[in-house]
Amino acid sequence: MNILILTGKFGMGHWSASQSLRQQLLHSFPGASAEVLDLPAYAMPNLSEAMYKCFNLVVTHGTHLFNTYYKLTALGHPDARPPMEDLFLDKLTQLLQARQPDAVIATHPLCAQLMSRLKGESGLDLPLITCVTDVTSHPEWINQNTDCYLVPSHEVRRALAEKGVDPALVCVTGIPVREEFRTLPRRPAGRGKKRELLIMGGGLGLLPRDLSFYQALDSIPNTHVTIITGRNQKLFRRLQGRWPSIQVVGYTDRVWDYMARADLIVTKPGGITLFETIFAQVPILTWPPALQQERSNARWLARAGIGWVASQENCAQEIREILLDSQRLSGAAAQMGRLREQLEVESLNALMAVIAQNKEAAV
Repeated sequence: MNILILTGKFGMGHWSASQSLRQQLLHSFPGASAEVLDLPAYAMPNLSEAMYKCFNLVVTHGTHLFNTYYKLTALGHPDARPPMEDLFLDKLTQLLQARQPDAVIATHPLCAQLMSRLKGESGLDLPLITCVTDVTSHPEWINQNTDCYLVPSHEVRRALAEKGVDPALVCVTGIPVREEFRTLPRRPAGRGKKRELLIMGGGLGLLPRDLSFYQALDSIPNTHVTIITGRNQKLFRRLQGRWPSIQVVGYTDRVWDYMARADLIVTKPGGITLFETIFAQVPILTWPPALQQERSNARWLARAGIGWVASQENCAQEIREILLDSQRLSGAAAQMGRLREQLEVESLNALMAVIAQNKEAAV
């Protein structure tokens, strides 16, 4: 069985979800093959890098522009026509002819839109699964030729149904995370002599610049702090070695090792990170969200009782209060455990059964 996972590097969350989904599929079905492909890079190899750089600039320095676009498109209809559709469709047709997949999984709205459009125009009988990577029901994810939706929560499932999606097509799976987060050892209450605080800034290392924030963290009693600065080398050099209780780490592809030791994680409310913390069962405090998707994620995590949203970027006092309140921490961790159990972790098996059935019918 040959699965093609289409994505785009508009932020690394979509790519990360794709790799995690591939890992899960290969783990559950050793005889299957699964390939992750960056569709914009495949279709426009000479332009995609510049396009991704522009996207990063907009979300970092032009948040208001991005949010305005997101709000306007939220008022639109499903089955939106993506930009440069004809070019993408030609390349996508060539790709499918070359790879001959048994099913396509899209982890970015652009890929889902293009696959749906191609199926509608060509009559292609190929299962399309859309994996939604934020806690949102934004219309850009909804396309009429989709055979199955993998969504983060029951709230998203209900919201999609209100927008006309057949609930029978929707599986609540959470957002795919690597197996390492799913298999972290459970830590007993009262573990360790010191509390462990983990601060993460994502791949770009988007963290507070004010040194007083880090000075306040260093003063939290009986606490060790790990700060992951990602690819932000300037911040890494600025923070490294300044405070005795703070360890600074640059880019790492083994975040789970640090998460396994943490009592509390402070980071942006990205969809992937949010579900990594859920499966690791480590409570999360997020900085005030800037992007619309992050705002949806933050509202959901607060309602779900698995974490908190800080009132300001310099939230050292809030961090201190939560870390010193073991009941708040244990309550959020327990709720994460209940939520983890509710997720339909076996739905990938059902999904693959549907793909196999469609393949046999095609034969």
